[in-house]
Amino acid sequence: MVRKVIKIICMAISILVVLLFLLTCLTPFLSPQKVWFIGFCGLITPHLIFILLLSIIFWLIAKPKLALLPVITLLIGYKQIQTVFAFHIKESFTNEKKANTIRIVDWNVRSFLGLSKNKETKKHIKENIVQSILTLQPDIICMQEFNNIPVTADNISLFTKTHPYYFFSEDYSRKDGYRSGCIIFSKHPIIQFNKTKYPVAESLIYADVVKGEDTIRFYTTHLQSFKFKKQDYDDIEKIKQQEEDVLIASKNIFYKMRLAFKRRATQTDIVTTETAKSPYPSIICGDFNDVPNSYTYFKIKSTNRQDAFLQKSFGIGRTFNSLASTLRIDYILPTNNFTVQQFGLIDEGYSDHSMLVSDIQLKK
Repeated sequence: MVRKVIKIICMAISILVVLLFLLTCLTPFLSPQKVWFIGFCGLITPHLIFILLLSIIFWLIAKPKLALLPVITLLIGYKQIQTVFAFHIKESFTNEKKANTIRIVDWNVRSFLGLSKNKETKKHIKENIVQSILTLQPDIICMQEFNNIPVTADNISLFTKTHPYYFFSEDYSRKDGYRSGCIIFSKHPIIQFNKTKYPVAESLIYADVVKGEDTIRFYTTHLQSFKFKKQDYDDIEKIKQQEEDVLIASKNIFYKMRLAFKRRATQTDIVTTETAKSPYPSIICGDFNDVPNSYTYFKIKSTNRQDAFLQKSFGIGRTFNSLASTLRIDYILPTNNFTVQQFGLIDEGYSDHSMLVSDIQLKK
């Protein structure tokens, strides 16, 4: 009797997981602007895949015929698996760059604030970030949450000795001269640049870079985040610990996430429309604040693009170092005109995001 009850419970769980996973397979087609809950589905996809794999093993032992259910489900959702896991043998990133390649660094630098609370450590964060980037000798540097105050903290000048060409979005400003947003630095001449503002904050920027006989368009952007503050992280801890006011905490987190999903969907549609206009081979770099199993990722990548991480790495490739181990939300997405030579993720503890670096070569 007990075994029968256990099988019924396991079957119910299997069916629920199957239905949830099949729902996540609709993320490429359903905009969270119209169907907001689809945004939450993308976040749990890696966990659903893991549970489905475990259920295959369980049913092969308990009742082999029922193992077909999770197997067929995973086959239906193979695109979801392909985007969340990279299956290449991981190689160490080498500083030596092949001829005719372009080295790109992409990094959300968190306003050069760092993660340490130690005052002495914080003094050197900016210096450490700059050194980490320049040591790689990139051709192009794309940064999000970059800030600059010309009089007191001229952060642009930290890079212009080696990368004299740049375009700064300046999405946020204050009367004291403070500016922040996304920035593109280049070793090579920029012949044109532009900015497309989003309805609420932030923007998409591009720079047309000439290297030799080639002109390449580089985009960077910072899509809508959940904007979690200290209180929100405290609320998440309350949810984990099942404290008394968990319901209030859950509501606060839920409303912020729902709003972010909707705004990000609108921004995603703008990115897709604008990047499709590029007359040159192009590369999109940035902090999308969304996982690979999302409307954001599928929509932007669907425009004839490849994912540098998936081309050269192995595993999930976490880029955001808080909350969960499955959050790959930063990307380098070149069009299919390019060959990805190598890719690396570098986490030195200077930001809540890892630095992305990739060598890419234009096909001739």
